[in-house]
Amino acid sequence: MEKLMQKQMARGSQTLLRAGRGSPRAAPRRATRCSGSTYGTCFRVTTFGESHGKGVGCVVDGVPPRLPVSEEEIQKELARRRPGQNRLTTPRNETDACEVLSGVSDGVALGTPIAVLVRNKDQRSNDYNEMTVAYRPSHADATYDAKYGVRAVAGGGRSSARETIGRVAAGAIAKTLLRQVAGCEIVAFVSGVRDIRVPAGALNYDKVALEEVEESMVRCPHAETSDKMVKEIDDVRVRGESCGGVVTCIVRGCPWGLGSPVFDKLEAELGKAMMSLPATKGFEVGSGFSSTSLTGSQHNDEFLVDENKNIRTKTNRSGGIQGGISNGENIVLHIAFKPTSTISIKQNTVTREGEEIEVRFKGRHDPCVVPRAVPMVDAMVAIVLADQLLQNHAQCGILPTEEESMPIVARTGHKFRHVPTPT
Repeated sequence: MEKLMQKQMARGSQTLLRAGRGSPRAAPRRATRCSGSTYGTCFRVTTFGESHGKGVGCVVDGVPPRLPVSEEEIQKELARRRPGQNRLTTPRNETDACEVLSGVSDGVALGTPIAVLVRNKDQRSNDYNEMTVAYRPSHADATYDAKYGVRAVAGGGRSSARETIGRVAAGAIAKTLLRQVAGCEIVAFVSGVRDIRVPAGALNYDKVALEEVEESMVRCPHAETSDKMVKEIDDVRVRGESCGGVVTCIVRGCPWGLGSPVFDKLEAELGKAMMSLPATKGFEVGSGFSSTSLTGSQHNDEFLVDENKNIRTKTNRSGGIQGGISNGENIVLHIAFKPTSTISIKQNTVTREGEEIEVRFKGRHDPCVVPRAVPMVDAMVAIVLADQLLQNHAQCGILPTEEESMPIVARTGHKFRHVPTPT
């Protein structure tokens, strides 16, 4: 392996020369547009930084002025995703202390870009020496090389879950906006690890609370299932293996009308956001794939008028979204995460030069990503909904309306029935 690394380094320096750094035979450089690190139209989030660089973070643009923003609230969310929380997570020791660099004064947003930085402290780049030569199976090493011709080897660079620090920080701001403007609450939890699942109907989606989720080591609010999940993850951890699972996310109090027809359907935006998270492999809304075994009469959510004269649905197989637009019911999402790719077992792979070898890769990684994926999921859901809320206002809330002439579902008091009463 050491000889291969020396050989690779020598070839790499020659490649750099041929690519145009000082070589008289340099090929002309092509201008390329950096892409893939920004999400949103009105509430725009750009994340930056590599796993073993100096730091990671985000820039959030489009935050309404005067919205309360504090480092304490952001830090609270970052503490939920930080490494080293318990034996089931990566032992990397990071405090993930955040610094708000701009866009906030005296605890409120200025309406200008908000930059948040978290400095990396516990990098061990030597753990990744093998990656300079060989590709980790099912990781992003080979595909990043294919796309860019260069990559940040240590820690996986941008493909590392450490990139999600910026998302979680931005999500904290988005949650404040949703809570204040719409009375919206987002709760995510682990509903499955390998073959272990929370029994159907065991949790009341209207009442499951963040405190219950955080009491569990695996962030599963069903105590009996939580214990089984801990044992399952411990079993793969001690064997140097890994496993996957499912995160369920519930959005309560989402107003009617978020999302747009055709290409910008709410479930399409949520699906993109969820599938952009590291290690995701599947996404469902409401009944998801199980709906394929039902008939139309079994699956349809019939309408009713509740005791408060609000139009509701008897059931919620649609998962709170119909026609790509939110209908005021709980939004219910299920996100599948694959087993962590880096394991402490020898695997067959190839070098950057196409030579087949067998390697045991080092590094510090979660044996199961889903417990720490929970705050990543609810952060991305919040970012999507905050962006949709602002887009909805920009298009549909700009002109005055005569409320009494509008359909009941379009009236402000009905659409935003969960808005907290000012005290």
